[in-house]
Amino acid sequence: MDRLSRWRDDEGLVLVPVGEAALEAELEVPEGATGLVLFAHGSGSGRGSPRNQQVARELRAGGLATLLLDLLTRAEQAEDARTAKLRFDIPLLAERLEGATRWAAQQPESAHLPIGYFGASTGSAAALTAAARQPDRIRAIVSRGGRPDLAKEHLAGVRAPTIFIVGGEDLLVVNFNQAARSRMTATSHLEIIPGAGHLFEEPGAMQRVSQLARDWFLRYLARDNNAT
Repeated sequence: MDRLSRWRDDEGLVLVPVGEAALEAELEVPEGATGLVLFAHGSGSGRGSPRNQQVARELRAGGLATLLLDLLTRAEQAEDARTAKLRFDIPLLAERLEGATRWAAQQPESAHLPIGYFGASTGSAAALTAAARQPDRIRAIVSRGGRPDLAKEHLAGVRAPTIFIVGGEDLLVVNFNQAARSRMTATSHLEIIPGAGHLFEEPGAMQRVSQLARDWFLRYLARDNNAT
């Protein structure tokens, strides 16, 4: 029995051990994958988010492996549903994401793959924070409707090329992303999708997000581009 199957639960989910927590996740590695993208959800969302599931499907169609995981345990999710506090605990979320990254780097299916992060809402801050702490491991970041301002002092330490995708009608978040980008030294790009709101529910908006994410990761995660 390999390491990955030992952590399969009765529902077919991967259980990712991070400290004392076991985080539920879905790891899918297409044949010939050229990179692995870990998803950092935020604002009360999780691996079942239909928007991030849509992005994940697009990434896998482009030959990228995906790890969608819940950064909170089920008990913590229940607590967060009552208090809405843990979704803003960026140090905790970043620590969980770092732990999941180390785990993925040890699995036979994914150990050889360069790693990127896809962060949504407060998950974007967790992704940027975790990337700044692992500058030699994280190769690319995509932020969707993110709160990179919550990463604060970690922004300048991010080395991974980062694209910020924001809805044109999400004006406050546009401002947050513009300000955060100005504090970064890594390659970065701000893509504003006209007419889209915070959740990208408008026709075609999430498809555009998916395409932008796919292209960004394919550009920066191709193994030939990162060969050492």
